[in-house]
Amino acid sequence: MFPGLRDYYLTSDRLLTATRARTYVGSPLPGYVSHQQLRLELPEPARTAAARRFDSRPEPSGGGRIAVMPAGSGDRSLYPSAGSWLVILDALTDAFPGVEIALIGKLRRDTRTTTSLAGAELAELLAHRSRPLDCFDVELAEQLAVVEACDLFLAPHTGFGMAALAVGTPWLALSGGRWFEYFFNRVPFRSIIPDPERYPSFTQFAPAAVVDDDDGGARTPSMSATRVHDDLDRIVAAARELLDGSLTYERSLCEYFTALLAARGGDASAIWSIDGVHLGYI
Repeated sequence: MFPGLRDYYLTSDRLLTATRARTYVGSPLPGYVSHQQLRLELPEPARTAAARRFDSRPEPSGGGRIAVMPAGSGDRSLYPSAGSWLVILDALTDAFPGVEIALIGKLRRDTRTTTSLAGAELAELLAHRSRPLDCFDVELAEQLAVVEACDLFLAPHTGFGMAALAVGTPWLALSGGRWFEYFFNRVPFRSIIPDPERYPSFTQFAPAAVVDDDDGGARTPSMSATRVHDDLDRIVAAARELLDGSLTYERSLCEYFTALLAARGGDASAIWSIDGVHLGYI
């Protein structure tokens, strides 16, 4: 099901040899303790480079800093259109005067995963009146340093969101698509879960249904322009909570799992998380 994960284990078996014993996650032998915080310590040159990017702006931030990843590496239909992102950027710029926005992603084609956003779409976003910082295609460590320097990370479900939490930056997830959020790292977060009746989501291993969107492209309903419009006030309200630091981690968990359980029709068996964090909340 996950060829990359299979190859990882095969490679580690080939290259790494245990000196005393071999065990597994959940084994009592190493005294495994669940629900701990993972933090990535970034190299100082990456942090310096990220700070230099923000310092290059002609005026200091007056409304906080937001890192935005418009799309992940999945199919383009799983992420909002450029038009929808412009609506979100407009709302954030109006709500938080002076906000600094940094666009994160990767268009460069190599052996690693690439953002499914098109170059023309990125150009549209960079032309926004908020004058976002272009952090596409810079080195991964520097991108993470940019996220670390921001007050929140805004993106649909993406593996990079877990890295954002690992540098201590709250994740505001435009939830929907195939996967719900399942990694929690003792950092406040918000997942904006769509109305399940209007915008079916979380098909997981099954393909997501698609509809025609505002740009004429195919889009899963939870990432459509209509859904973004419907939840725009919730996105801004969540951003405000994360920017002003009023949202606690515990409240993040309580309210997220309550909403996710409702979206799953009350079926707790359909919910899972790393380390079983959800079990205390449903």
